Amino acid sequence: MATLETSRLVLRPFDAADAPAVQRELSERAVTLQTLTIPYPYPDGAAAEWIARHGEWYVARKQAIWGITELGRVVGAMGLRLVMDHRRAEVGYWIAKSAWGRGIATEALRAVLAHAFDVLALHRVEGQHYLENPASGRVMEKAGMRREGLLRGYVIKEGVPRDNVLYAILVDDPRP
Repeated sequence: MATLETSRLVLRPFDAADAPAVQRELSERAVTLQTLTIPYPYPDGAAAEWIARHGEWYVARKQAIWGITELGRVVGAMGLRLVMDHRRAEVGYWIAKSAWGRGIATEALRAVLAHAFDVLALHRVEGQHYLENPASGRVMEKAGMRREGLLRGYVIKEGVPRDNVLYAILVDDPRP
């Protein structure tokens, strides 16, 4: 899997040595609250198990997951859930609370979108965020994605129906 570089970030495959940092960052309630698939409390050992599966997912062309690093420190993750038969993917990400508000997610998303279209030859990348998390929508907009609609009661998080906002970008759409 390719390593992606921006002016200040390196997006690279996770390795086993990253598990303690991932475990620490995903033990923060504010981070997991805005994700669908990351539980809280984050179970001990879950980071190592998750990282160990990345290679098989990539080989099977199901997912590509990068660790977002700044100055060598893991500050988040970004991944593409691939649907290669339709040349599309869904992007998902989390950012360490200590790195919020610094444009890291937008910078990483721009790099991942370039890779998705220019290397993976995808036609469409979409992403969703909870309605009550507009900051994630701003990340997608700044990366060139367009709001496509509101998915009412689309998921259940911790027993509560949540509305999701859908964004997408096509290969021919303008990118910042």
